[in-house]
Amino acid sequence: MEEVEITDVDDDHFPYQTQKEPPKNQDLTSLSFAGELLSQYGWYLLAVTVLVYLLIQHLSRRRSSQSNGSPPPQTVQDAASVARKQEAMEASRQRMQEELDAKAAIFREKQQQQEEEKRRQKIEMWESMQQGKSYKGTAGSQTTEEAGSSTTALKPKKPLRSADYNPLTGQGGGSCAWRPGRRGPSSGG
Repeated sequence: MEEVEITDVDDDHFPYQTQKEPPKNQDLTSLSFAGELLSQYGWYLLAVTVLVYLLIQHLSRRRSSQSNGSPPPQTVQDAASVARKQEAMEASRQRMQEELDAKAAIFREKQQQQEEEKRRQKIEMWESMQQGKSYKGTAGSQTTEEAGSSTTALKPKKPLRSADYNPLTGQGGGSCAWRPGRRGPSSGG
């Protein structure tokens, strides 16, 4: 291969350029520094920026919630109104408690009456069973029953079946017994 020599050409030799102009913006050094800083630490700067933004948002929300949620400073008039409200609430609670106590007393009285009625009915039932009568549940029907039973004599009970009756054995006084069905073709077909 042949050796090739490369030489720089001076810009002054070209006929269409008259003179060499200096650059218009001298602050390119700061721009190049910012570009170099972003290229090296860009992701870190982005993360720090996002964190600062979130911190500012959190603090502004906290400040607004504190200003909205905190009650205004109480004055003497507010303390008096609070005391009146508490007294009114206590009076209404007292009235409600008295009503509840009255209702509870009425309920207990009714419960006692019902228990007495049940006890009386059990005693009547026991007495009627001791006399050999059936209990109808009311005192009026019991008195009419007593009047009717005094004229008629009590019949002795007799068993409906004999003592040796067993429906599973097929023996005894029953008229129903199992019989095998007819064999052969049915006449319906």
